[in-house]
Amino acid sequence: MSATSDNPNLLDVDDARALLREHTISPTEQRVEIARVMFARHQHLSAEQILGRLVQHSSHVSKATVYNTLKLFAEKGLVREVVIDPTKLFYDSNLNPHHHLFHTDTGELEDVDPARVDISHLPPLPEGKELLGVDVIIRVSDRKA
Repeated sequence: MSATSDNPNLLDVDDARALLREHTISPTEQRVEIARVMFARHQHLSAEQILGRLVQHSSHVSKATVYNTLKLFAEKGLVREVVIDPTKLFYDSNLNPHHHLFHTDTGELEDVDPARVDISHLPPLPEGKELLGVDVIIRVSDRKA
């Protein structure tokens, strides 16, 4: 996958269509536009941020379509939902195992290499359950003087 040479913030249209088809998603015009923004590079974006970028690029995709498409992308394994709190949901295009550092002052979310986080003692799992993963969100803010 590659961003377009004229705009590094957008994935190439043909690459976006191919990515959607590869994940058995019908490449409608709106889904392709959303994919072009979401998959230009590894990034964490909220639905509102994606909508804002679409507007900047003169795209006419509704808010409901953005939310529904992101939900579909998550169901198909194209993005990972990162829930910061009940009011903050980001979509992460980096599917490699990693944790997150959330800057509460700016709302920025960044990746943390899992090798940099030591998780040594997990509670026993309930009978019949298996561990699917551990997601760590480290919240930080500027120090108050």
